[in-house]
Amino acid sequence: MALHIWREHALITKATYYAMNISSTEAELFTIRCGISQAIHINDITNIVVVTDAISAAKRIFDMSCYPFQLHSIAISRDLRAFFNQDPRNSITFWDCPSDNEWPPHHLVDKESKTSKFNPILPSKTSWDYSRKDECDSIIQKWQMYFQASDYKGRSFLDLNDDNGKPI
Repeated sequence: MALHIWREHALITKATYYAMNISSTEAELFTIRCGISQAIHINDITNIVVVTDAISAAKRIFDMSCYPFQLHSIAISRDLRAFFNQDPRNSITFWDCPSDNEWPPHHLVDKESKTSKFNPILPSKTSWDYSRKDECDSIIQKWQMYFQASDYKGRSFLDLNDDNGKPI
């Protein structure tokens, strides 16, 4: 997830957040939350414009019913209340900007969020790569165990060939 804060056509702040095992709605709400939280602390900000390609997620901010990511909505509402209390002329606007429009500032954020790489310090046991490796290791361990068992020796349980196609 990436966010950029612009002022008068100049990038003043950018941030990238890494998250695993969350929905796109939660990711979008979290990014909006972080952006608004940072923007309201910048001096002389009177208008916040949130540009997103997931306007349906942004609409959840103002949904007062109970839903799983309501914590983000509550935090955003708290920040917006402080922002509006500073000056009643302050405003916030939400723009729906699909990624295929390729508006340069939005395209830059979209490209950055899709190309950023994150290498976890420790392997996550919920990642796709870890699960795949764990499954492969388990299969190899079972094959080795079965092959060592006397019942399977000499019964063509597993034909292994070298690079020339000859049995090992």
